[in-house]
Amino acid sequence: MNAPAPQSGASAESWTVQRILEWTAGFLKQKGIESPRLEAELLLAHARKCPRIRLYTDFTDIVSESDRAIMRELVQRRSRREPLAYIVGTREFYGRAFEVGQGVLIPRPETEILVDVCLERIPRDESRQIVEVGFGSGCISVTIARQRPQCLIVATDISPKAMEIASRNVAKFDVAARVTLLTGDVLDPVLHSGQKYDGLVSNPPYIRDDERSTLEPEVAVHEPPEALYAGQDGLNIVRRIVQQAPAILKPGAFLAMELDPAQCSTAVSMLTTAGFDAASIRRDLAGNERIVEATFKGA
Repeated sequence: MNAPAPQSGASAESWTVQRILEWTAGFLKQKGIESPRLEAELLLAHARKCPRIRLYTDFTDIVSESDRAIMRELVQRRSRREPLAYIVGTREFYGRAFEVGQGVLIPRPETEILVDVCLERIPRDESRQIVEVGFGSGCISVTIARQRPQCLIVATDISPKAMEIASRNVAKFDVAARVTLLTGDVLDPVLHSGQKYDGLVSNPPYIRDDERSTLEPEVAVHEPPEALYAGQDGLNIVRRIVQQAPAILKPGAFLAMELDPAQCSTAVSMLTTAGFDAASIRRDLAGNERIVEATFKGA
């Protein structure tokens, strides 16, 4: 079958859950999708509005024409390399399904390590005030708030779309009383508040401008450029964070950032020069340098 999804002209009896999954997986593989079977299952579960595990209990069931029509549209979108997370509207992060959409960076597994680094620095039963730069979907701030019930977080982002989606995630996970979202660039919204924070976390834009042509279409075409690119060396936003952070951090506060492996040693040098101590690098699950953390010495 050459069309980009099971067509209504075929015998309805033939289009079982199993056959649609097999057909879709083959089609997505032809389109260069990395995990075609998994994505076929996620798309069909979304089309049928059911848990993914339900597909296996319904393996021999005939899929209705209305659900097949929805599936055709979903598969067409994915074949054009629209990210799966935008199509289904969610991405799992730290065991929670966060809303995502066009205009918001899709959470990555590596960022869960950034959260782990922060949680190691935040006591479970003591009040701490944390600031996040670039909240995007809100996944970092929400996760920290859920994992550390005494924690208060102020998060900034320049994107109105991020504010829209993150606000819904904050409400969805019932942390609105402890997570404050502010619109603004880097730390500008909190610089003159007089508030001092116990920690700063950020997954900033860090892709070099000349790397755009090397990225997969899902990233280069669909994800927001303001959340991805940061100048010739990818460190424009990191420099601003490091420059502004001493004005809003308490002595002994931590700073943690997710970066490209090639940037980590440079960021360590920046932090040391800016008055941070014990700057170090954490590796991700693939063994790549990924997270830079440090402690602010204070004035």
